[in-house]
Amino acid sequence: MTTDRDYRIDADAPIGVFDSGVGGLTVLREIIQQIPNERLIYFGDTARVPYGSKSKETVTRYSRQIVRFLESFGVKTIVVACNTASACALEELERESRVPIIDVIRPGARSACQVTHNGRIGIIATETTIGSQVYNRYITRLNPKATIVEKACPLFVPLVEEGLWEDPVTDEIARRYLTELIDRDIDTLILGCTHYPLIRATVGRVMGEKVRLVNPAYETAKTLKEMLKERDLLRGRPHVLGEDQYRFYVSDEAEKFKRFANSIIKYGILSAKIVNIEEY
Repeated sequence: MTTDRDYRIDADAPIGVFDSGVGGLTVLREIIQQIPNERLIYFGDTARVPYGSKSKETVTRYSRQIVRFLESFGVKTIVVACNTASACALEELERESRVPIIDVIRPGARSACQVTHNGRIGIIATETTIGSQVYNRYITRLNPKATIVEKACPLFVPLVEEGLWEDPVTDEIARRYLTELIDRDIDTLILGCTHYPLIRATVGRVMGEKVRLVNPAYETAKTLKEMLKERDLLRGRPHVLGEDQYRFYVSDEAEKFKRFANSIIKYGILSAKIVNIEEY
């Protein structure tokens, strides 16, 4: 990766954030709350969602296209707000990008290792993320004695995308997926997909009060803030009226995305522009 010694990065430049669809908005929400002065550009790949059932090669190709798109805005850093893209493409993105790359997996793994008491950590994620074993590698590196229990939950993403956060169907699917994790005596569970915090209440009810839920969206925003502070890249001035603070782009279904985004961000997203991401 080209470092900021080779490429001048402006602290006033925006931060790029991307996801396969709307799940990364949970990361964006945390960034807005933790570092409110920042300018943000979000891309949701709504035409090609979900990433979780696609191959590593395909997800990597998609991710590289999106990074090139975000870099065209002169961003100062890029947040890969998608566990599947982080699992599949992170190393290649870090090699190619001229700005720092923040992923969602390492912050979540680090937090889980810090909060667990019995060393038994559960992970729920997409099939591709689970298959990559990337969480296992990071957790084992931090705590070689940890016991890791994984479960792919592929139906959670479409349920979230359809807005069924509090619905009997989601409750039933969650019970079916999570029962085996309860039986394994885990005390910590990583919500290993950025869609999953939107059904955190459901997962929490099924798992019970004794299981600590780790939200990588929160941990990622925290890590981003720390990195920007260390590199003297935090934006020092607050936003002014009329400034283009947040910009949203998608690959399809802009109106549907806008409605969904407003239900999460709740500050009034006026527009989302469609981009032909295959051009990048």
